[in-house]
Amino acid sequence: MPEQTPLDLPEGDPFGPHNLPYGVFSLPDETAETRRRVGVRLGSYVLDAGATAHALGSPYASLLAQPTLNPLLAAGRQTWSDVRRALTAWVTVPAHRDVVQPLFHHLSDVTLHLPFDVADYVDFYASENHARNVGQIFRPDAEDSLTPNWKHLPIGYHGRSGTVVVSGTDVVRPSGQRKAPSDPAPVFGPSVKLDIEAEVGFVVGVPTELGAPVELSAFRDHVFGLTLLNDWSARDIQAWEYVPLGPFLGKSFATSVSAWITPLEALDSARTAPPTRDVPLLPYLDDTTESADEPGGYDLRISVAINGHTVAEPPFSTMYWTAAQQLAHMTVNGASLRTGDLYGSGTVSGPERDQRGSLLELTWNGREVLDLPDGKRTFLEDGDEVTLTAWAPGPDGTRVGLGDVTGRIAPPA
Repeated sequence: MPEQTPLDLPEGDPFGPHNLPYGVFSLPDETAETRRRVGVRLGSYVLDAGATAHALGSPYASLLAQPTLNPLLAAGRQTWSDVRRALTAWVTVPAHRDVVQPLFHHLSDVTLHLPFDVADYVDFYASENHARNVGQIFRPDAEDSLTPNWKHLPIGYHGRSGTVVVSGTDVVRPSGQRKAPSDPAPVFGPSVKLDIEAEVGFVVGVPTELGAPVELSAFRDHVFGLTLLNDWSARDIQAWEYVPLGPFLGKSFATSVSAWITPLEALDSARTAPPTRDVPLLPYLDDTTESADEPGGYDLRISVAINGHTVAEPPFSTMYWTAAQQLAHMTVNGASLRTGDLYGSGTVSGPERDQRGSLLELTWNGREVLDLPDGKRTFLEDGDEVTLTAWAPGPDGTRVGLGDVTGRIAPPA
């Protein structure tokens, strides 16, 4: 029986030729910045995309022989489609097999890096289930758990791009000011309410000029793909600093993303209609006339695990605001896009208890203990490792795997 090769995938592998997410990797003896290169994942292997393009005489060799995805991101939608079509042929056409096969590396033999240079970072608050849970936790006596503006616009804030880190990077427990309601004065020290937020991040490719809003219909002309994202949150620091402005030190210490960016084209079969709108939207956000063939939502099935134990399975299909609406809103004032901009969906939470995408909700701000096989939790402890995984429906009954994102909590500095 012939030896199995990277091109001989088991049936049903979620990282088959129908997927082909992009990343950046280096080999153990080539860790310098100049030796990073674009890779494409196939099963448990990564293909050196630039070397393959060069070996096959592809016109995309220069574009793929880069230490970051940014040049490919900036190349635009037609080039994204052309490169994807070429990559699919390289890993499926038998005539290419002898050239391509030696250019694979097993994932265990490479180092994965942050796949793109992050320009700006914006985080949204797009799940109605999450927003209502938070409202009920902090405003239990309010007539409506949503703020008055919530169903009129996608609420968001500008974050810190310099602390976006790749999966596998330790997250040092942050320190800052905190003040419990019963404390006479604030204290300084490590956060005691360190949390996660299971999210999806969208990666911008094509930039815009200052003053030029992006319409809903232009979403796919500017957004290259998506990635799993964990927006680590120090709830005690956040609660004290949050009035009257938005998140600051309680969020800016780290945001983890997967090492793999899934192109939007790989997720065409996962597109789905968002929840029914029950409040009329202003024209720039109104997606009620969108084509049934191109609905704005995505059916992504996310799992959240702490130390290997699944604690929640949030469904992205329940998100009230779509990525296209978020992009339209954050540019409607004329704010420009840059190649490498990243924006997060906000915490993904479903209607059921086991679909909540944060410990804040799962433990109702620490009042309900989470009983795990390795101990009880309300918020994260030092040494805890959090992993987000996800998949989406693919063509012909396949699954499209999203690259996971993992982070371990390190003691405070």
